[in-house]
Amino acid sequence: MSDYQHEVEELERESATAARLFDVRRIIGGLFAVYGVIVTIAGIMASEADLKKAQDININLWTGLGMLALGLFFLAWMQLRPAIPPTVDELTGEPGPPAS
Repeated sequence: MSDYQHEVEELERESATAARLFDVRRIIGGLFAVYGVIVTIAGIMASEADLKKAQDININLWTGLGMLALGLFFLAWMQLRPAIPPTVDELTGEPGPPAS
């Protein structure tokens, strides 16, 4: 294998790692999951006065659980359908070697 092909394959591996690392689903899912846990804990610790303010609906608990579910959905989606970066040939518009 030539040095050029080796360099291209190495860059493709690095590009795939960067695409997975900076996948927006990871950031959104992580933030929603963390904030969901915090708000759920606030809902579990709610006092009677807090519940009376919200017409006896534990809004922090329900919102926290919803945020936690959304965050876990994004993280599961990221795991099930990982981001695949475009190949060098797709970026340059040149046809690649024929598939065998």
